[in-house]
Amino acid sequence: MTRELHAPKDPAPPARDLASDADAAAAASRPQEQSVVPFRSAVRAWFLISLQTFGGPAGQIAVMQRTLVDEKRWIGQRRFLHALNYCTLLPGPEAQQLATYVGWLLHGTRGGLLAGGLFVLPGVVALLALSAVYVGFGDTTAITAVFTGLAAAVLAIVVQAVIRVANKALDSPALIALAVASFLALALFGVPFPVVVALAGVAGWALGRWWPPALPRRKAADGADAGPPPVISDDVLHHEAPTSRRTVKVLLVGLLVWGVPIALAAVLTGAHSVFTEQGLFFSGAAVVTFGGAYAVLAYVAQQAVTVYGWLSPGEMVRGLALAETTPGPLIMVVQFVAFLGAYRAPGDLDPWVAAVLASLLVTWVTFVPSFLFVLLGAPYMERLRGNRSLSAALTGITAAVVGVIANLGVYFAVHTLFSETVAVDGGPLSLELPVLTTLRPVPLVIAVVAAVLLFRVKWSVLRTLGVCAVLGLVAGLAGLPIA
Repeated sequence: MTRELHAPKDPAPPARDLASDADAAAAASRPQEQSVVPFRSAVRAWFLISLQTFGGPAGQIAVMQRTLVDEKRWIGQRRFLHALNYCTLLPGPEAQQLATYVGWLLHGTRGGLLAGGLFVLPGVVALLALSAVYVGFGDTTAITAVFTGLAAAVLAIVVQAVIRVANKALDSPALIALAVASFLALALFGVPFPVVVALAGVAGWALGRWWPPALPRRKAADGADAGPPPVISDDVLHHEAPTSRRTVKVLLVGLLVWGVPIALAAVLTGAHSVFTEQGLFFSGAAVVTFGGAYAVLAYVAQQAVTVYGWLSPGEMVRGLALAETTPGPLIMVVQFVAFLGAYRAPGDLDPWVAAVLASLLVTWVTFVPSFLFVLLGAPYMERLRGNRSLSAALTGITAAVVGVIANLGVYFAVHTLFSETVAVDGGPLSLELPVLTTLRPVPLVIAVVAAVLLFRVKWSVLRTLGVCAVLGLVAGLAGLPIA
């Protein structure tokens, strides 16, 4: 049945809206504790959302806004924004946590697990396959050339991320100073990432307590209550009392689910195996990922490359490029890191088996904390949102994230545009400088093209990556120096 340009006398709503209204009407007569959305409909909706989660958290949140608020109207705009505000306070990928939270509102714990799990599943499968392709064929000219183009594009993407976060976070001189100080601490003095995050939080809290004008209060977004009214009233969404018994239960179960795989890895493969090291390291990284994937990747890159030796700096950039091309959170790049590290140090296992097991283990310990934070804190959402001290601390951390991402961009630029670097360690200084005579022209040109496409032509990240991959391939087939 085709849609006509002129409505008939008794227009029938689109089939999708009829289904949504029918679901809501049928649910209205059910007891309040039961789901107001058929679980099968939720499974289908979350799976379709998971296939569209390209373009980082902004694009992922936009997909959920369009599907859940505007089209299906399962949740109202205000409730959706409240959930988003809570998730931005948490370490971890806020878009995946938002999916978990909305799933919890619709179907309780099983809904949260379903929504959050489906959100990352396509990315896990896709990046696992791409990691295998890289390991198996990464030394061929064609594959090397494609990854050269992708890595160069990542430089422009990181610069875009710095500008976007800075525009949102740095609205006072004090916050700008905090961002600059964070960048200098990381880039010049080698201060560990967790220390920078902690100090930024303390600085934000202190500014909020003793110099409130330094942290201007942001006005609520215009149109917070705009959008179509939900077909499901807020008062019938899932809710639980924030009792001590529930908190302890969720915390114990979450810690067991989080820690048991690492313990098994230690028992079966040894305390110093690559599996145990990766499980412990990425578990720690999962709880300091304030500000999104770009913020923590500088820390991950530093440790994975210089401390553990799981991969090279150039491979870290290529891994991020792969994560940019797959659906799901960008922090999924840790799966690529784990795959390469375990493949090269498999212990007594076959390298391919070790690589797959390590990538799945690291994915597990990276995302289980996100589920735990949401399911544990959801009943306390309003209380946490109203805590001014916590908001001030998070404002400081968000400002520092700008400096953290800028440092990541410098790190990637040095190792993508130059073939050689030299370490400088003198007194308090600890930095890595490029050897200028080893500049690589092909990545430089592709990076400039990527910047033009992103900033002037306003192309999407995915489209830009595709063009840069083709440019890298053409350069490689033409015999130009790409390595």
